[in-house]
Amino acid sequence: MNHVRLDASDNVVTAIRSIEAGIAVEDVQTLGLIPTGHKIATSDIKKGMPVRKYAQIIGYAAEDIAAGSHVHTHNLEFRNTDTVYEYGTDLRPLEMVPEASRDSFMGYKRDNGRVGTRNYIAIVTSVNCSATAARMIADAFTPDVLENFPNVDGVAAFVHGTGCGMAGDGEGFEALQRVMWGYARHPNHAGVLMVGLGCEMNQIDWLLEAYGLKQGPLFQTMNIQNVAGLRRTVDLGIEKVRAMLPLANEATREPCPVSELTVALQCGGSDAWSGITANPALGHACDLLAAQGGTGVLAETPEIYGAEHLLTKRASTPAVGEKLVGLVKWWEAYTARNNGSMDNNPSPGNKKGGLTTILEKSLGASAKGGTSPLNGVFKYAEEVTARGFTFMDSPGYDPASVTGQIAGGCNLVCFTTGRGSAFGSKPAPTIKVATNTEMATRMAEDMDVNAGAILTDGVSVEDMGREIYQAFLRVASGEPTKSEAQGLGDYEFVPWQIGATM
Repeated sequence: MNHVRLDASDNVVTAIRSIEAGIAVEDVQTLGLIPTGHKIATSDIKKGMPVRKYAQIIGYAAEDIAAGSHVHTHNLEFRNTDTVYEYGTDLRPLEMVPEASRDSFMGYKRDNGRVGTRNYIAIVTSVNCSATAARMIADAFTPDVLENFPNVDGVAAFVHGTGCGMAGDGEGFEALQRVMWGYARHPNHAGVLMVGLGCEMNQIDWLLEAYGLKQGPLFQTMNIQNVAGLRRTVDLGIEKVRAMLPLANEATREPCPVSELTVALQCGGSDAWSGITANPALGHACDLLAAQGGTGVLAETPEIYGAEHLLTKRASTPAVGEKLVGLVKWWEAYTARNNGSMDNNPSPGNKKGGLTTILEKSLGASAKGGTSPLNGVFKYAEEVTARGFTFMDSPGYDPASVTGQIAGGCNLVCFTTGRGSAFGSKPAPTIKVATNTEMATRMAEDMDVNAGAILTDGVSVEDMGREIYQAFLRVASGEPTKSEAQGLGDYEFVPWQIGATM
């Protein structure tokens, strides 16, 4: 077999390997070289007619396309979606696992009832002006210092490039405050030190007041101007964190129900196999998690564009579906007023891997959400309060998207990739899933699971989904991921900047 067909109604198939000209593919012969992962027309497609993959429209023929032709950016064009949405017409209720039979993992139970998968002390900055101070404080806690506190995973500084030069209200300010609040109370943090400059727009005191955060031995704040300079701030910060360490070290792992897992469903460096192997497998893992009472959080709104109608059909209520459609409309307006297009999203690497339009990419990306009902739709970095399969608004840029998901409460991240990614995150660890065996072998130090075995070894999507789900339990119980082992996560905290910088 040299190709894969995803649905009988499709008029393209995907090359499993590079195919020379003159090779038979179904009932046609290739008219030129077809690269691995790229599409082949299986019938003549007239100019302006839809091109179908996954039984859905992925674009329109920009010219007459002969059967056997390579279908890609040179002859396939994008158009904005024009969809009549249905709500709740494809509901497939989950068969929930009885509580007495549910799985467990070894996690950290917090006083507020939430459960962590890691045990960090966080240094959270309100503004870029305090970023260096935060880094200096964190850098003081070397592995030699921390070896005396074996239950503490590390001291992590979460620094960013904004916090001032922005409006004091509106979407951008509120999103940043939600990020700070989400990291300040994240269950993977045993202790938190918030560091500001003092005169910034994003005032720490406003955050404390707005969200009712109270200072105590494991939650401290300070700013450089009040402490009287950088050096004194760093010295005081080190003193404060040093006092937190023995208290944080008292936390120990104990059995916790899988219902306490909230997993960020993420992809990056996608290729044509993402929607065929890794993403459907992660979707099955999400269904298994939801059946246990756990939560999966899909994000990257631009990367469900053109597939959102499939998600609205799974909306548990019309209000949930309408909220998702509202996000899509916001993004159409957002890209238009910034002289962009929703089709700007596929990167050069995506296209080299066989993806042509955002519609094609989105149909594959949305598969990470499985098949269970969509139970909630949330703003960027908003606390995820629904269980089961949910959605969070975010950009398609991986670090910004994952930052929002973690702020919303995700204590694990699962990240599929086809081109290869070196992404990692703190405080929630990232499990990376390869879409193809060639890349998984080449980047073995970075990939935790090889979903390419679905094509190369005949593993079923369901069996691969169970393998990913079991990885959730092991990593949640403390097994380090490949990205953790390589020290990733300190520079991937990127709050989404919405609005003007002034």
